[in-house]
Amino acid sequence: MKITTPTVLLNWATAKANIDRMADRAKRHGLHFRPHFKTHMSQEAGKYFRKIGVEAITVSSFTMAEYFSESGWKDITVAFPANVREVETINRLAESISLNLLAVNAESVSLLKNGLRYPAGIFIKIDVGTQRTGLLPDDEAGIDACLSAIETSNLLTFRGFLAHAGHSYRARSVEEVLKIHEETTGILRQLKEKYRPHFPELVIAPGDTPTCSVAETWDGVDEIRPGNFVFYDVMQVQIGACRMEDIAVALACPVVAKHADRHEVIVYGGGVHLSKDRLMWEGVEMYGLPVLLTEDGWEMPEAGCYVRSISQEHGVIRCSPSFFEKMEIGGLVGILPVHSCLTVDLTNEYLLTTGERWPKM
Repeated sequence: MKITTPTVLLNWATAKANIDRMADRAKRHGLHFRPHFKTHMSQEAGKYFRKIGVEAITVSSFTMAEYFSESGWKDITVAFPANVREVETINRLAESISLNLLAVNAESVSLLKNGLRYPAGIFIKIDVGTQRTGLLPDDEAGIDACLSAIETSNLLTFRGFLAHAGHSYRARSVEEVLKIHEETTGILRQLKEKYRPHFPELVIAPGDTPTCSVAETWDGVDEIRPGNFVFYDVMQVQIGACRMEDIAVALACPVVAKHADRHEVIVYGGGVHLSKDRLMWEGVEMYGLPVLLTEDGWEMPEAGCYVRSISQEHGVIRCSPSFFEKMEIGGLVGILPVHSCLTVDLTNEYLLTTGERWPKM
């Protein structure tokens, strides 16, 4: 491999299998599949979704919406509270595509009403337990204030209730994920039952990868928006959302030093390449799992090996004796990320295990 600096490797065959599996799940449960593109951020990857019949997507910013609209996507939900300071960008998008916005308070809706020049849909974000943002499901006054502001606009159309059960990422078993799923969908179904008489076309749309990967009960749910499932990562393995074999990206890092006294190697690959996401793995805190690279990908992780610490450019890998012996200064080692979304966000291209290079946003 012609790799000189930390490089994101993409096993596209694995990623395609992940995409197919999620698309099949959505079809099997009668769900509208609106995948979140914030993980891969690649127009090339987007082509495959279109090939299998996906026509609507989710993104996390208006900049990302513009990037994907340039490659022909015409139905886009921006699943981030509408930033009214970007109203000119919102108008450019709304003029040319079917754009859905996100509201978490009536104030933002009122400001949007004053700045919009083209029609747009709008979802109300519900906080189903993540405690990041969104209206609480029992905040009837807040929800009604948003709906009132939407209804008095001749450019905004209420689409429904959107939620992200981000607290499922803190789960450490399938049972915990399923409990969160039942709570989340139950909350959304109650809102749907309450408001559908007045808004007969409203949809409810959850979307986190853990629940979308394992849940089999989707009664009343209309749409799902998972994103991380395309690549998965070590965190999703720990949660129980996927297998280690389903991880589709690894960071290839040059080995720059070896320390035999502590069975550790130093790699060129730190926080600016991996991010500083970490988790407890087999009783230790770690920032990724090292793997041996092969001609067409990488091997599975070896027990007792993990990224012990990272700084801006350095990564320190604790090795088993056998793994340490396989490391060579000037060689390469792969690192399976704790959180693939952040790792790939820090690069501007993918090196496919087939040798191709794909640009990304």
